[in-house]
Amino acid sequence: MIEVLFGESEAGSMKVAKNKAVIRKTDEVVCLGFLLDIGDIREELDGDYRRELIYSLYAQGQWGADEEIDEELRNVNDFYCNELDRLKDFLEDGQAVRVWYSGAPYSLCGFCHLCGILKEYENEVRAVRLPEYILGASDGDASHGKKIRICHNWGEVAAEEFAGFLTEERTLAREEIRMYAWLWSELKQDNSPLRAVINGRVTGVPEYFYDFLIFKRLTEEPVKEARLIGDILGSCPLGVGDWWYAKRIEEFIREGRIKVIEDSENKYARVISLEQPEFCQC
Repeated sequence: MIEVLFGESEAGSMKVAKNKAVIRKTDEVVCLGFLLDIGDIREELDGDYRRELIYSLYAQGQWGADEEIDEELRNVNDFYCNELDRLKDFLEDGQAVRVWYSGAPYSLCGFCHLCGILKEYENEVRAVRLPEYILGASDGDASHGKKIRICHNWGEVAAEEFAGFLTEERTLAREEIRMYAWLWSELKQDNSPLRAVINGRVTGVPEYFYDFLIFKRLTEEPVKEARLIGDILGSCPLGVGDWWYAKRIEEFIREGRIKVIEDSENKYARVISLEQPEFCQC
């Protein structure tokens, strides 16, 4: 059974689960972290466009002159391309696949893209979608009942917990695979700058789609960029990474809509504020 996930942290947790035998009958773990909710999806995945896009997003959190880390970041997309090639080799060998996906935009887009590949094969395909919430143990007070825990992507699930979600596993029918593959072809034809999840469906949206979340919280009162992004992620967990908000903040600084009060080599450590109050209405 080949386990497929769409993010680095969740794939790492799955590998730990595999090594601890928490997940049985697992031969390989494949990570397809292409961030397909962002950018031009008509471009080839192994081309310069996707490579530079992923590097530009991930490199924002780095500062200083660590050439080794910088080189690793530049090669991240090449790693994902190698992972995709490995998956295709497994499919050619007839191996079964189990896909772990969630309602986060990057994960749903990755799932639809993968179905576009799987429709060309007859392999058994199983899927485990992260449930909307998890009903956990009670806190000891019977009047309170059981606790409800919400996870927004598989990266928030600990390695030892993965096996508990196998009750959600189901076999994907060929018709379902073709349906999601068709959805991916529709998204490629639309090719919006972003893809977001609206009412449970992946939909192409403009680049400014999430910008209101930044201006909803940013005022003329100085705040650390990391604090601002953290507040957004905490109050509106839409499955969008911190690097996307950092990218948009950087763009607004260049446009003069956000000003830097205290600069830093580490972008996340900068102190920023709103340049003009009227931009709060964005």
